[in-house]
Amino acid sequence: MDCNYYQENLLEVYQQSFRHNWSLPALAEYGSNEVLNYGEFARRIARIHMFYSQIGVRPGDKVAVMGKNSVTWVIVYMATITYGATIVPILADFNPNDAMHIVNHSGSKVLFLSQSIWETFDFDELPGLMAVISLETRKVLAERTEEGKESMERVIRNLTRRFRSKYRDGFTPEDVVYPKVAKDDVAEINYTSGTTGFSKGVMLTFDNLLGNVMFGIRSRLHYEGSRALSFLPLAHAYGCAFDMLVPLATGTFITIFGKAPTPRLLLGALGQVRPNLVICVPLILEKIYRKQIVPMITKRAVRWALALPLIDGAIYSKIRKKLVEAFGGEFEEVIIGGAPLNGEVEEFLHRIKFPFTVGYGMTECGPLISYTPWREFIPSSCGRTLPNMESKVNSPDPEHVPGEICVRGQDRMKGYYRNPDATELAIDAEGWLHTGDMGTRSADGTLFIKGRYKTMILSATGQNIYPEEIEAKLNNMPYVNESLIVERGKGLTALVYPDFERMDADGVDLEALEPIMEHNRTELNTLVAPYERVDHIQLTSQEFEKTPKKSIKRFLYS
Repeated sequence: MDCNYYQENLLEVYQQSFRHNWSLPALAEYGSNEVLNYGEFARRIARIHMFYSQIGVRPGDKVAVMGKNSVTWVIVYMATITYGATIVPILADFNPNDAMHIVNHSGSKVLFLSQSIWETFDFDELPGLMAVISLETRKVLAERTEEGKESMERVIRNLTRRFRSKYRDGFTPEDVVYPKVAKDDVAEINYTSGTTGFSKGVMLTFDNLLGNVMFGIRSRLHYEGSRALSFLPLAHAYGCAFDMLVPLATGTFITIFGKAPTPRLLLGALGQVRPNLVICVPLILEKIYRKQIVPMITKRAVRWALALPLIDGAIYSKIRKKLVEAFGGEFEEVIIGGAPLNGEVEEFLHRIKFPFTVGYGMTECGPLISYTPWREFIPSSCGRTLPNMESKVNSPDPEHVPGEICVRGQDRMKGYYRNPDATELAIDAEGWLHTGDMGTRSADGTLFIKGRYKTMILSATGQNIYPEEIEAKLNNMPYVNESLIVERGKGLTALVYPDFERMDADGVDLEALEPIMEHNRTELNTLVAPYERVDHIQLTSQEFEKTPKKSIKRFLYS
């Protein structure tokens, strides 16, 4: 197939959108009365372009951003890619050491950062940075200025005067002019992990992002004048593509929800914003199901009524109506992605005809691989392969016998930044990306995920968890010989083979070991991201079985 299925240029898409939707509302933060229209949004982007030019940032240079979702976060991201530079989004809950490693590994020249996070950083450990700028105040937190050059602080102070001087008649739609970037140029490097030795910076080109954006436009996921509530992390590919990139290309009004999306707070926001599309992860739906739906359907009278064929439809209709209203009542569908949906919940939602669908993707595809509108959705599937993508299952009978799912096409990444070995392992000579997911594929390209055989664990909120990273930290703690992180239910358990030799030397018995291991667990959880925290430590009396290469046979313990 043609790798350039969509022929548009990404920056031209945004140039046209901002001009066309000039007076329409673009961005607001939930709980704030300040609304940015597309014209003001474009003007603020132009100010950052001028700032980049003044301080010597060139097209292709890397700019990192780390902080919770905010209007400023969106402006920085869009200003960077429309300048022709490369954005490096970093999840706000990454461990500071890991985040600093990403900044260094990516070669970022400028870092936009939340001030609360800056307090945990060491500027001396970031030698490649020219400046660190506060996301909240836009002030320079730290800088390295070459002798004879204007300081960053001075550049920012003079920015308004210079901007007015350049645009004497005001900033107009005709002033929105973005560079002609090559489709293969890298627009974004999205790191799937932070720790040294496990860094995988996914290089997404302008064409990769275009594939996701154009599919969203052509599928009318968002449209001119529609409303969106952005509550997934924008530093994650899923939220970035469908809560930001697609909406901004269509003239959608995005409300940024920058708080932790607990069901109570989120339902309140959904009720106020009344979005036309809901991008969701399974955890949220599952919590709403258990807190609102299960108590309703387990009442004796309701259970009795549901057993009667002529009455169950009316009850299901009532439940569906309540659930639809809980999500704002004006959406076309709820798209669930980022993690597998609980089978019980999926079956019930399908039974009551709730308008939901399940998609499939990965950061390496920016992220979307497959999707089907809810009216065509097949339960237990994750949609049809996108028209700009190909999929196959390495199996003698792909429709019935699970095998590894492989994909290629316009959305597939360029590779892993500064990691040719990992790139070669992931992408074969024919261009197929090996996903590490086991599944089947129907004749029309519909995918059914059956399991995972990569070591990666997908958290309930859709974050990638790399157990080796956690194990590397745990293995350095007292009386731990080796460890293995496994998924137990919806949480993580650390299987630990103790250092018996050290215990004997120190006179530590098994009874005394238990509080030590609990202290290890507590300490470990301060070193990892919240979604990587370990719930339990389980001791094992025997060494883990290993391959000839001395790798643990993980499949024996999953």
